[in-house]
Amino acid sequence: MSAEPARNTVGRRAGAVWRLWRSRVACERGSFTAELAAGLPALMLLLVAGLTAVNAVGTRVACVDAAREAALAAARGESGTVAGTRYAPDGAEVSVTVAGDRVTATVRAPVRTFGTRLPRLVVSAEAVAAVEPGAPGPVP
Repeated sequence: MSAEPARNTVGRRAGAVWRLWRSRVACERGSFTAELAAGLPALMLLLVAGLTAVNAVGTRVACVDAAREAALAAARGESGTVAGTRYAPDGAEVSVTVAGDRVTATVRAPVRTFGTRLPRLVVSAEAVAAVEPGAPGPVP
């Protein structure tokens, strides 16, 4: 007979634990939705910033290539602006200056941002080349 009261005590305790757990779950009902609603805008902002950063890096690489080609073409006696424009991203400004025996090419391009209200970013690159001996002369 002594085993019977022990089972009832264990059963009552288990029932109490089950009711306590169920009341806590009911109390936290909908918390995931609230957390998602609060965190989703921050997640979207991070996504937009990441995509803009990737686009800025790609534009910067294109500007470096265009500046290098413009400087080398001007050092050989060709038109550096035409060569730089050929490799530059859309909307880029290519400028070539000659100072003594050095040619400097600068390319500036706007970065397309993902979002209409975000500020415009501008990346630039610069390349320097020495004028090649025997060339007809640098052409900006």
